[in-house]
Order: sequence, then C-alpha cells, then structure tokens
Amino acid sequence: QVQLVESGGGLAQPGESLSLSCATSGLYFSNYAMGWFRQAPGKEREFVAAITWSGSSTYYSDAVKGRFTISRDNAKNTLYLQLNSLKFEDTAVYYCTKSQGETGPPPAAWDFDTWGQGTQVTVSS
Repeated sequence: QVQLVESGGGLAQPGESLSLSCATSGLYFSNYAMGWFRQAPGKEREFVAAITWSGSSTYYSDAVKGRFTISRDNAKNTLYLQLNSLKFEDTAVYYCTKSQGETGPPPAAWDFDTWGQGTQVTVSS
C-alpha cells in the first residue's frame, strides 16, 4: 500500500522559513515524479511545486517561485519542500502527491493519483 506522510509544518512569522518532508513507502520512489499542493481555508487546492523522478527538473507556481525549493532524496524515499521568506498567504495545509504519469508541464499534464494527509503551515505575527 502506497503511503505518503508529510511532516515539518508549524507556526512561523513572516519572513521566516520552514522545511517540509514527505516520507514515502509502498512504492519504488525513484520511479515517480512528485509534487506539493496546498489548500488554504475556504479555497481550492492549488499547485505549489513539482519535481521529476530524477530531480533534474523542477517546477513552481508563480506564487512561490524564488522562495520555495522542492527536492528529493531517492535513497531515503523522501520528498522535501523548503519554504523561505514566508508570507501570510502561504498559510495552508500542504499535501505531498505522487504522479502516475506526465505528458507535459505540471500541474495540468501530470496525473497526481496519491495524496498524503497534509501538514499545516501557519504564517502569523
């Protein structure tokens, strides 16, 4: 059974940093492209970042480009998201997800089929 378990969320002040991790099991992690989405209260889930299976290519939403960094360690079966220069609008539940296949750039052309339970990130002064 495929499992994605996020951790590392918490409370931060504007301008501070947080690091998220997504530990995976039940899959051959290095075979799959992965991504991060987030959902703020009252809003739809939105794409944050994605990374190819090898880590050679990364993609970001305009909202986080230049501030967040997605990475992976295939030896540890773990996906990461480094959140820097946090803003109030980054407050959301962050979800790790696995892609089943890619036919173009994410998120529209990636088939995200498995999701973690999410980890809360709150940016507040």
